[in-house]
Parts: sequence; C-alpha cells; structure tokens
Amino acid sequence: MTHQAAIALGQSLRVLATDPEESAAQIAADVVLGDHRRLADLRRVVDGATVLTFDHEHVPTEHLRALEEEGHRVAPGPDALVHAQDKLVLRRALADAGEPQPAWAEVVTATDVASFAATQGWPLVLKTPRGGYDGKGVFVVADESVAAELIERHGVLLAEQRVPMVRELSAQVARSPFGQVAVWPVVETIQRNGVCAEVLAPAPALPDEVATAAQELAVRIADRLGVVGMLAVELFQTPDGVLVNELAMRPHNSGHWTIEGARTSQFEQHLRAVLDYPLGSTAMTAPVVVMANVLGGAAAEEGWAGPSLDERLHHLMAHWPDVKLHWYGKDQRRGRKLGHVTALGEDLDGVRARAAAAARYLADGVVDPAFAFDDEH
Repeated sequence: MTHQAAIALGQSLRVLATDPEESAAQIAADVVLGDHRRLADLRRVVDGATVLTFDHEHVPTEHLRALEEEGHRVAPGPDALVHAQDKLVLRRALADAGEPQPAWAEVVTATDVASFAATQGWPLVLKTPRGGYDGKGVFVVADESVAAELIERHGVLLAEQRVPMVRELSAQVARSPFGQVAVWPVVETIQRNGVCAEVLAPAPALPDEVATAAQELAVRIADRLGVVGMLAVELFQTPDGVLVNELAMRPHNSGHWTIEGARTSQFEQHLRAVLDYPLGSTAMTAPVVVMANVLGGAAAEEGWAGPSLDERLHHLMAHWPDVKLHWYGKDQRRGRKLGHVTALGEDLDGVRARAAAAARYLADGVVDPAFAFDDEH
C-alpha cells in the first residue's frame, strides 16, 4: 500500500524482504532479500537511498544508530523508534512527560507482581516489553501462580492495571522533520481475540472535547519523541478520559481506512513526511468510513470445498460494488490478516453492515442473510 502511494508521488521503493513471496516483494521492482536483524542486509537496502523507513518496529535500534553514523537518513530515527519497540521505555517516557497512561510497574519476580496487584487489584495485565503485536505477548493474569509461570518463561515483564475501559481508540498523526503535523479524526478500533477486526471513522458518539484531547495528546507525543513519519497512538477510553496503550511509528492497521476515506491516506502522508514534503489534507471523503479486516477463516483451511478466492472476489464486487477491497497476496491461514475492505456512506449501521458482510464472505464464504445473493450472483 505504501508502494501504491509512492507511484503517485513519482517515487520508487526498495523493499527488504525475507522471501520473494512476501506481499511487498511481489509488486516492487527493487527487492533486496535479507533479514532486518542483519546490519549487512540493512546496508545493502539503504545503499543509495534517500531515506530508510519501516513497516514494522523490529529493526534493532543499534543497527539504525550505526546506519545514522555512516551518514544514512533514518525516519523515524532510533531515538524515537525505541518507544514503539520497548513498552517499558515508552512507559518511562510518558511518566516523565506527565501523560495519561495506566498504572504500571516493571516486574522481575512473582513477588513484584503480587506487590503491584496489592495496590491495583487482580486481574492485571502482563506484557512482554518487546516483540508483541496483535495480542501476542499480552496476558491477563488473575493470580500469582500464573504470574510466576510467565516470569519464569519471559523474565522481565511490564505489569499494568487492567483499566475500566469503555472502548479502544486510535489517534494518528504525521510529523515532518521540521515539525509540521497533520491529524486524522480519532477512530474506534474493534478487537476480536486480540486482533483488530474493524475500524470505525470517526469514533461514533465521541465527545468533541475527548476527540480533541486525544489528537492533542498524539501531537505532543510526536513532538516530544521527535517522530518523523506516521505515529499511531493506541488509546483506552475510560469514564475519565483517554490513556495511552501503545505506539506504532509507521502506517498502522487503524489507518487503512484513509486510502478511500481521507483526502490523503496514511501511506502517502508517511512518504510525504519522511521525504520532508508538505503534508496533505486529512479531511474525510464521507461522513462515515468503516474498514473491516479479512481474517483467515474457513476458506483458508485445508480441504475447503466452498467457492474459490476468485469466485468470492467476483461475488463481492458484484454484490457490494461500493465496497473497496485490498488483498495482500499472503498465504492463507486461519486468523491471519489477508486483506481488508472499506465501505463509505452516511449511516454508520448500514456502512458497518456492508463492510462486515463483505469481509465475512471473503473469510468464510458465508453470506449474511441481510445481503442474500440473487441467482445471478
């Protein structure tokens, strides 16, 4: 999706991929096969490039510092990116800045966890500081014995209060090297089994003052950390306001709706920011936009006897001609993000129903009764 945005800007991407069958490697003309954890491979991909940027947070910080010392431009830089890589680093930085976040503690023993629970109560949340995503590395723990097992397995963990959450939100901001910022409307993210299933833009029934506070919070974090490019601030909405959950310094799943739903998509905006171009308008193109992820379901399982992917795509396009599809070219397996669909309109219930029905049909071959196919489709 970043590659598509680059074409319109007259730019070209070089992609570092571990396998030629990876999504971006299938469509990019300039592909370097290698491992993001190897400095030698990073040197190959950055040679002659204007800027090095990312679609995940897992490139070792020390490698990025080495590249900067060699004169390469990295955006976001390692001093900023480490806050998206390490949740303990993030929590300390937010505490120093006085920004709202759940109560937390670094824990290295079961006794540490019990002490934290004595003040915050059970159950609580334990997280691995690095490497977790889509619910991985996040554990809701109700007693000390389970905590002891997790400490034994993972070592140092982040303990967090299990907050009285109303819902999850995401505030996205883009920032240029010289501090120009652009924000999109705050969205609601719907999680299922730890994975984002839907994004509702704008977040329905969100008071203006809460939305503005969330956007201002995202801008403050971007400025304080010196972010260059996209920043997604994942938030918990509570009865008292918003708390920072995690950060992503890249185009993020909660912003995929912007491809059709905003004048400037997060992918184009990320490129504008890292290239230090003026940022684009973030105005919505419709009153309501809903993105639904296509998560691998029955159709991704071995022995599937239902309609083929090509048939499902045909039926989707015929039955929901206003729904836009993005298919990622990944191997199919249950639970994996295989693509997403986006619907636009004026009525949240209707837009959301179309997006959810289209995504479910692609994943499971199941037609929602409200959208029954006729004999021709």
